[in-house]
Amino acid sequence: MICLSFKLGEKNLGKRFTKDLLLLRRNAVHFPGFSVADVRRALIKQSLLPPSVKILLFYVIFYGCLAGIFVGTIQALLLTLSKDKPTYQDRVAPPGLSHTPRSDKSEISFTRSDQSSYSKYVQSMNEFLELYNDTKQNGDPYEECGKFPGTYKDRSMEEKKKVCKFLRSWLKNCSGITDPDYGFMEGSPCVIIKLNRIVNFRPKAPSNNSLLEELQAKITPNEIPIYCKPKRAEDKGQIEEIKYFGISQGFPLQYYPYYGKQLHPDYLQPLMAVQFVNVTVGKEIRIECKAFGDNIDYSEKDRYQGRFDIKLTVS
Repeated sequence: MICLSFKLGEKNLGKRFTKDLLLLRRNAVHFPGFSVADVRRALIKQSLLPPSVKILLFYVIFYGCLAGIFVGTIQALLLTLSKDKPTYQDRVAPPGLSHTPRSDKSEISFTRSDQSSYSKYVQSMNEFLELYNDTKQNGDPYEECGKFPGTYKDRSMEEKKKVCKFLRSWLKNCSGITDPDYGFMEGSPCVIIKLNRIVNFRPKAPSNNSLLEELQAKITPNEIPIYCKPKRAEDKGQIEEIKYFGISQGFPLQYYPYYGKQLHPDYLQPLMAVQFVNVTVGKEIRIECKAFGDNIDYSEKDRYQGRFDIKLTVS
């Protein structure tokens, strides 16, 4: 019975080969360089492959083609993107407002007489201001852009983008130069504020209608003003004075736009230092700081979009 099955299989195999060979003879002109015998041997080898190997070969070729299509699509997409700037920025949110020192849950708590309780804040501010040291801003690509707020600096035509100087010494009491403890020892701590970077973003100075009364007489036309105040009614009167250090009382427009890490690697964003003078001891005070601009918005979902809150406790 086994022999009979083998013979029947051989007979069927012969019929299939005969059919293939007849087809090859008719179309031999389309296979230059290959004889019918060569193709016959290939067909015999193919027919002798186990089904599992055939299935494996099919999926290897199939998934190889899929991978090739995927890689080709990604490469085509990458050709449309620029390495220097984002291609699509139509859904970028307004910039966030952040501060140094940062802490868990935005709480700054320390004891005046215990240096170890505020040493982490001092270290954080020293590290952050390292790039702003006056001695590091000599020569190319740094340039003087004025000590008063001015209009935007368009550097789109510059092959190597210039950088406006922002000297650490301009922060005065909060520079860490005259007072290495940034006021923490005296119970008058400093906070450094910055507007987060967005490539090609040009913040617009606020109109008088959108400004608080306290700011309208202090602000010049070419700046994004910063204003801090106690957030709750019970916190009023718990801080003797709030002082601002930097260029005017905000971020000057001549420091914008920022062109990205590739084109603007040495860029220094403008800073604003705020000092809370003679904070009431033993009481938690909630403070809110805001940036004001016509294209700077606030969001209840993001507490750092255009503003931030801190809890300040001095013991």
